[in-house]
Amino acid sequence: QVQLVESGGGLVQAGASLTLPCAASGRTFSRRVMGWFRQAPGKEREFVAAIGWSSGRTHYAESVRGRVTISRDNTKDMVYLQMNSLKPEDTAVYYCAAKLSVAEGVLITTNYDYWGQGTQVTVSS
Repeated sequence: QVQLVESGGGLVQAGASLTLPCAASGRTFSRRVMGWFRQAPGKEREFVAAIGWSSGRTHYAESVRGRVTISRDNTKDMVYLQMNSLKPEDTAVYYCAAKLSVAEGVLITTNYDYWGQGTQVTVSS
């Protein structure tokens, strides 16, 4: 079993930067891919970024490409989402997720096997 705990959320001004950490536990084979998703009020959950745990290969949503960096520290079982130039439309609950398969698409929420509780990010104008 995998447990994921996100943190680092809060209230920030537009244009600010924020880094969200996710602490992962459980066997590495159960989290071969780590992802970040977000869900804004009244919106469906959407993909933000993903990274292969062993390969380090990254994927980004086009809506955040250039402003977001996903990274992981294998020795600490941590994954991070760094966000720059935050906009009010980035306001959402951000979720850390893990999936066993490297073959299934990383953009699809139902392809992930484990989820954290989420952390709220609010960007004021």
